[in-house]
Amino acid sequence: MFTPPQNVVKFLRKHWRSGILFLIGLLIALIGVTQCQREELKIGGLSPLPQHPYIKAHMNHDQAFTYTEPYRDMTREGENFEQIMIDGIKGAKFSIDFAVQEFRLPLLAQALVERKKAGVNVRVVMENTYSRTWASYSQGELDSLGSHMQDRYRDWLNLVDTNGDGRASDSELGERDAITILNQGGVPWIDDTADGSAGSMLMHHKFIVIDGQQVIATSANFTLSDVHGDIGAPDTRGNANSLLDIDSPQLAALFIEEFNIMWGDGPGGKLDSLFGVKKPFRPTQRVQIGDATVDVKFSPASRRIPWEDTTNGLINHVFTTARKSIDMALFVFSDQQLVNTLEAKHSSGIGIRTLVDPGFVYRDFSEALDMLGVAMANTGQAKRGKCYYEAGNRPWTNPIQTVGTPDLPKGDKLHHKYGVIDSQTVIMGSHNWSEAANRGNDEYLLVVYHPTVAAHYVREFERLYANAKLGLPDGIKTKIAKQLQDCDGKIETRTAATGSSRQRTSVSSEESGVVTLPDIGAGDESTTTAPKPPRKPRTKTPASDQSASTSAPSSTRRESANERSTSATGSKINVNTASESELTDLPGVGPKVAAAIVKARSGKPFTSLDDLDAVPGIGPKILERIKDQVAF
Repeated sequence: MFTPPQNVVKFLRKHWRSGILFLIGLLIALIGVTQCQREELKIGGLSPLPQHPYIKAHMNHDQAFTYTEPYRDMTREGENFEQIMIDGIKGAKFSIDFAVQEFRLPLLAQALVERKKAGVNVRVVMENTYSRTWASYSQGELDSLGSHMQDRYRDWLNLVDTNGDGRASDSELGERDAITILNQGGVPWIDDTADGSAGSMLMHHKFIVIDGQQVIATSANFTLSDVHGDIGAPDTRGNANSLLDIDSPQLAALFIEEFNIMWGDGPGGKLDSLFGVKKPFRPTQRVQIGDATVDVKFSPASRRIPWEDTTNGLINHVFTTARKSIDMALFVFSDQQLVNTLEAKHSSGIGIRTLVDPGFVYRDFSEALDMLGVAMANTGQAKRGKCYYEAGNRPWTNPIQTVGTPDLPKGDKLHHKYGVIDSQTVIMGSHNWSEAANRGNDEYLLVVYHPTVAAHYVREFERLYANAKLGLPDGIKTKIAKQLQDCDGKIETRTAATGSSRQRTSVSSEESGVVTLPDIGAGDESTTTAPKPPRKPRTKTPASDQSASTSAPSSTRRESANERSTSATGSKINVNTASESELTDLPGVGPKVAAAIVKARSGKPFTSLDDLDAVPGIGPKILERIKDQVAF
């Protein structure tokens, strides 16, 4: 039997109280360490919200869920959008129509290839800026990229380079590069150069249609940044986004119609793809899904379409229905007419809260500034001594302080594009609340009238709002004061041309389940049109020459400048042949806009005002002033 030494026995008798306290402290410390480890997995103490039987809402930061990321082996809060999309794709039996601006998720690409091999008709449309695999870029091309695109390249390499040798091998590309996976798997795809141009403004869609029945519609691009978080930035958790998984053949038919317009007959066929303002205008369509009503609108609309009938016009109409509250979580907010309507609702007692991404909230074009009661002159022009506020700018006379930006993990963005009205109605989509989205980009917008769906967006807003930075920061106040001083205390507001509005009508269609609402802002009723039946495309494997058709002129970010000979038609200026100097004779057209016109026409000659509509720098004011002074 072991007998402790007498000196140890004496020590324990003398200090037994201290010993017990030490053991208790040690136990508490161990519990604390364990608790800290568990905090990383804690789901916020929230229970999952009820879901609508046909319209399921998901948030990639939902605190009621956790998942383990497939690429960073990290367990975190939120829902796995990639897995939701994969599960839908795996269930496809006949068709998958897949449209997204940027596609980088390899597991999602592998799911498409698997379904293609199983005989499912898979079609993919992408934005041309991101449809080229990074592996094809030369070192010179990479060196010439701006910092934003170089960051994207590094993110891609971090994903693909699994052995860490600083390069992407063929085997790594076949496993981790989404574009390579599609090509090797024979999945047919096109981008927005398939209309014969160098690309439309932006093919900005983010949707999947499965078997003509299921629609997955999200604000997220199919990238690590938008879904999970960046491999090279372990603190990121993915840009804040939402996703709707909707079971409705009527809604699916409308999305298929949009897809078919862009697809034409696919890669390597006729020149019949349409993008941007060359797509036929379609008014707001209404679908009944169970006990929920859903409006769907596709962008863009040319400037010949009254603003009230555009996608932003639909958002505006929904604002007018508010009786208690309007909450908005937005990547960018830059539509003057929308914020003017919000001011009127605020004056009538409606509570308004707005969160905008930190990168855009206090920019000179941001409507958040109007809501805060201040204005900022065009920053770039002010530096050149030309001081002016944007056309129609109207800071609120009775500003609010419930406007700001959320506290996000470093590297993440507020990528949402949604609003909630009275906790009953949700506005969401790929469509940013901007002029570019409304008049130039390929986008969709959904308005869902149902409190069960809205509850998910309300919870997400409260999560973001809880730690948001509200009001006007001192740094922005200082910037505005200095700008006013530099402009000698005088900053004028430019004038803007106003568009006309129309009356609207609508009648339901029991057969199609779809209601056409061409003039949703007026609140009257309109004739009904059912969506066209989906065309059966000729599915083809990727080809070097992709199909094309007439479309919006390519934007200046993609084209080289090729000046052409000058000429005039009577007193009018021919925008296809005039020199940059001659173009500056047009009212409102300065050297930069003239250069943009020359660049845009090098891809495809202008044929109408709609073509000019897509040129960066030509806004409604300029278009109105030059419409009777140009020839084609």
